[in-house]
Amino acid sequence: MNLNLIPKIKHTNSDNFFLLAGPCAIEGEDMALRIAEKVIKITDDLKIPYVFKGSFKKANRSRIDSFTGIGDEKALKILRKVSETFDVPTVTDIHEVSDAIKAAEYVDVLQIPAFLVRQTDLVVAAAKTGKVVNLKKGQFMSPSAMQHAVQKVKDSGSDKAWITDRGTMFGYQDMIVDFRGIPEMRAFAPVVLDVTHSLQQPNQSSGVTGGRPEMIETIARAGIVNNVDGLFIETHFDPKNAKSDGANMLDLAHLEKLLSNLVEIRKVVNQL
Repeated sequence: MNLNLIPKIKHTNSDNFFLLAGPCAIEGEDMALRIAEKVIKITDDLKIPYVFKGSFKKANRSRIDSFTGIGDEKALKILRKVSETFDVPTVTDIHEVSDAIKAAEYVDVLQIPAFLVRQTDLVVAAAKTGKVVNLKKGQFMSPSAMQHAVQKVKDSGSDKAWITDRGTMFGYQDMIVDFRGIPEMRAFAPVVLDVTHSLQQPNQSSGVTGGRPEMIETIARAGIVNNVDGLFIETHFDPKNAKSDGANMLDLAHLEKLLSNLVEIRKVVNQL
C-alpha cells in the first residue's frame, strides 16, 4: 500500500496502521479545527499516518428533521482550511455523482457510503477524479463481494482504492464485525476497520441511531491483531451534543490512550 499517493500525509515510513479520524459531520469551523489540532498532535507523537475525516453533508438520515449539514460549500471550505492550516490530508463522503467533482476540489480522499457502494455511477465518478476512493462495505454485503466494487475503480482507470469494513447487520438493531473478512478483503485492496460505525445500533424506535462506544477499544484491538491496514474512528470533544452519530463516537479525551495502546499492540504483531 502506497500512502505516499496521498498529498500531505506524514509518517508513511512507520510500521503503524494509518488513521482516518474526525467528527461525523462538519458542524462549524471552530470545532473542526479544534478536533484536527488535537488528533494531529497525538498522531504526530505516535508517528501514525493520519487523514482528517469529516462529512460535508449527511444524506442518509432516519428522520427528516435530523441534522444534515451546514451547507455544502461552507463545509467543504472548512475541510480545505483544516488541510491548509495543519498540512494534513482530508476525506469526506459523497452521495451523488455530482458530488464527486465538487468534493474532489477540496479533499484528498472520496468515501463511498456503505449503503451506496453498489451504485456504479457513483463509484466510477469518484474513481475518475483521480482521488483515492474509500469504499465502505455495505452492511448487507459479504467480504468477497467487495472485490467487484474495487474492480469498478480499476476499470475506471484508477488503482487508488481502499475497502472499509463498518460491520454487518445482525438482526434489526445491531451490527457485528466478522474478522474473517479482513484477510479476505486485503486480497483486493488495503482494508480499513471502521471501529465506531461497527458499534452502531441502528433503527431505534426514536429514529436516532444508538451505539456502544464502551466497546471501541475491544473492536480496535481485534482489528490491529488481525493486521488491518487502517482504522476509522469518529471522535468529538462533546459526543453527547454532537449533531450526528454522537451515540457511537469516541470522546476525544480518550483518543491518545487508545492509540498509544494500539501502537504497542501493532509493534508486537509486527514481530510475529
